[in-house]
Amino acid sequence: MKLEDFNGLDRRTAIEALRPCLDIPRWGEELADGRPYVSVAELASAADRAAAPFTAEEIDGALAHHPPIGRRADGATVEASLSRGEQSGVDPNDSAVAAALASGNLAYEARFGRVFLIRAAGRSASEMLALLDERLTNSAADEDVIVAEQLREIAVLRVKGLITA
Repeated sequence: MKLEDFNGLDRRTAIEALRPCLDIPRWGEELADGRPYVSVAELASAADRAAAPFTAEEIDGALAHHPPIGRRADGATVEASLSRGEQSGVDPNDSAVAAALASGNLAYEARFGRVFLIRAAGRSASEMLALLDERLTNSAADEDVIVAEQLREIAVLRVKGLITA
């Protein structure tokens, strides 16, 4: 979507247009209410500011829409398409990495009670797997901070991918 078109949407439609980037209502409302933006960079900056801080409830709600790393999102939604593109570094035919990611995802969910979240864009499967293993040693408090940061990075990248100049 072009920035000019996004700026011209009614508030409800603008919020819905942002939902694939991050399904946190407050975040989408802040961005919609900040229009008009003069550039995608200004919008991305606003997306970054609106992401700090997320509440635990907002993070839990947003994570409900993220597939585990290594599992391709199904469907034809914008969010599923964004997720598949972000996880392009994971080869679904590499059974050893797929098994290691699946095992790591289960260990992470057992330890922290939520899906493992990482900004996958630009990362290889091996890199994500190494970070998953490393993060399994974190305290819950440290992991809360990391997850919020990863969610913010994903949201900003998705805004930049969804809305163009």
